[in-house]
Amino acid sequence: MSPVLEVRGLSVQLPPHADRPFAVEDIDITVNAGEIVCVVGESGSGKSVTAFTVMGLHDKRALTPVQGEILLEGENVLDDSEARIRKLRGEKMSMIFQEPMTALNPVARVGDQIGEMLEIHTKLSASERKARVIRAMEDVHLPDPARMYRSFPHQLSGGQRQRIMIAMALVLEPVLLIADEPTTALDVTTQAQILKLVRELQERRGMGVLFITHDMGVVADIADRVVVMQHGKIVEQGPVDGIIRAPKHPYTQMLMQAVPSMTPPERAPAAGEEALVTNDLNKLYGTAGMFGGGRVVHAAKDVDLTVRRGETLGIVGESGSGKSTVARCIMRLIDPTSGAVLIAGEDIAAMREGDLRRHRRDIQIVFQDPYRSLNPRRTVGQSIVEGPVNFGVSETEARARAEELMRIVGLAPEALERFPHQFSGGQRQRICIARALAMEPRVLVADEAVSALDVSVQAQVLKLLDDVRQRFDLAMLFITHDLRVAAQVCDRIMVMRQGVVVEQGPTAEVYANPQHDYTRALLAAAPGHSMLAG
Repeated sequence: MSPVLEVRGLSVQLPPHADRPFAVEDIDITVNAGEIVCVVGESGSGKSVTAFTVMGLHDKRALTPVQGEILLEGENVLDDSEARIRKLRGEKMSMIFQEPMTALNPVARVGDQIGEMLEIHTKLSASERKARVIRAMEDVHLPDPARMYRSFPHQLSGGQRQRIMIAMALVLEPVLLIADEPTTALDVTTQAQILKLVRELQERRGMGVLFITHDMGVVADIADRVVVMQHGKIVEQGPVDGIIRAPKHPYTQMLMQAVPSMTPPERAPAAGEEALVTNDLNKLYGTAGMFGGGRVVHAAKDVDLTVRRGETLGIVGESGSGKSTVARCIMRLIDPTSGAVLIAGEDIAAMREGDLRRHRRDIQIVFQDPYRSLNPRRTVGQSIVEGPVNFGVSETEARARAEELMRIVGLAPEALERFPHQFSGGQRQRICIARALAMEPRVLVADEAVSALDVSVQAQVLKLLDDVRQRFDLAMLFITHDLRVAAQVCDRIMVMRQGVVVEQGPTAEVYANPQHDYTRALLAAAPGHSMLAG
């Protein structure tokens, strides 16, 4: 195998006053033709800086390559002009980005966006370009490519948009594909399909793939070799089997230990009072139309659930399964179409806002994105204190409660004076948990509350959620698409598909003996299911 990419002794300097001198320091990475090399590490490890520097897409105002070479089929791209690098992008190397919705132009048809690559880099006619684009769409297994060609990004699912990005990256048949966290935003079955597709295309075309990820399950599924980065340096690299089964560096060992097991621990059945109950909960969107021509989507259909104090009920399913719709109906962030939502025995499903207000404190939510959950213009102390004060607690008492909660979530009380941008993502999520607990709720809803976090931070926040559940005797509703996370924190599990609950029961029983085909498919699709089993 000949190398398509050689990174030799690369150092990329950060601006003065950064937390360290180099984003990446003296790193060596080789990607051979027909090989997938996974670069793994947490936020700030330098893995994405490496990928963007190879592509010439790094922020040139803040990041400066000061040492080393980046050889693409022997050509040092660090010596190339901007015009030459633009030519190499697409023809020789391409990139798939993490979030396809922001990477695609929302006002251009996806077929035209793929065709633009051919228009810039080839002399093909318009009809030849269209035929090539449709063939590229067929290669990535998109349904009805002729119709899909005319679609806009918002008309496609997340998995379909990512397939469009892959088709765009590969339409010029580059020798190197760089994939920067391309499955992080996808649900488990779509993720499995995309990983299988990348492997299939790589084998068929014999190209080299540099795959950036923080998910060791993805590494186990797709990698030939693994490069582990921490604080801008490579701490370990080698064949995937050796890294997964016998990691040598303490940081690699920590990454492996932080991957949640698919084997649920034994949990005694909860015996607390019923804190949250839904009966025949329904949510419909759309209308039937005057002449029956409208469209009705049954986002949640006849959902029955019960959560006792001291218990965690997990709701799992793919995007569009209805799990977040159920959570928002329970929170009364959206109004249920019909059915009952009982909080401590009182039905809030159809309450007017004035009557509902006194129940708002009983049920609190921690959202997925800690960066958007806090007001950037208010100190975190102001954000935590605001809720209790609105419900009649004195400012002195609310402040004392906030200081105690900061200690409980593992942060210093002095940090109450700081603003959200001064914290990491994991710290912000801890603050969001403290804010929710400040209301002294009966029920805590965690809606994908750890999916945006690095694996080690995720493990810490999951432990914190479990600790506060026990400490405050909370009923917790845990929404997730990650079957590994659900296995570790949920007493019982409820599986949803297309708005319908298809299976529920004690987590250990459902995982050991799933009854529904869909549940079996979800469990089988978990990244690294075979290599990381146990």
